[in-house]
Amino acid sequence: MTAAAAQELDIRQIKELLPHRYPFLLVDRVTHLEPGFGAKGYKNLTANEQFFEGHFPDKPIMPGVLMVEALAQLACIALLAKDEYKGMLGVFTGMDGMKFRTMVTPGDRLDMEVELLKMKGPLGKVKVQAKVGDKIACEGEISFAMVKP
Repeated sequence: MTAAAAQELDIRQIKELLPHRYPFLLVDRVTHLEPGFGAKGYKNLTANEQFFEGHFPDKPIMPGVLMVEALAQLACIALLAKDEYKGMLGVFTGMDGMKFRTMVTPGDRLDMEVELLKMKGPLGKVKVQAKVGDKIACEGEISFAMVKP
């Protein structure tokens, strides 16, 4: 991703692109956006997250499926910011080679990065990675379809 074309988005701008709302909106800020190519962003995790109450309450960890969802939302932001996809929905269709390496716990910041690998018609694939500090939490590829609501 090149720095020259990059943009940033706050939560209000994210809500303009994504239909998701609490508790399913899992991107707090986009720190680097290149519409149609990729994005970087993060999710701040607090002890107040609803999933921590029931997912190993004595030793809470973020469910892997929610890390994948957060990465998928960031990928959708990268595409929905492009004029040809405005108003569409990004629908998850699969994942390949997803590996979970580090537990994510209350107080962590989940830093995410997505890069578009290919787009053929409404179908696409992104390379994704999420980190906590310098440790990889998860990485792999996500497939999706861009559809009209």
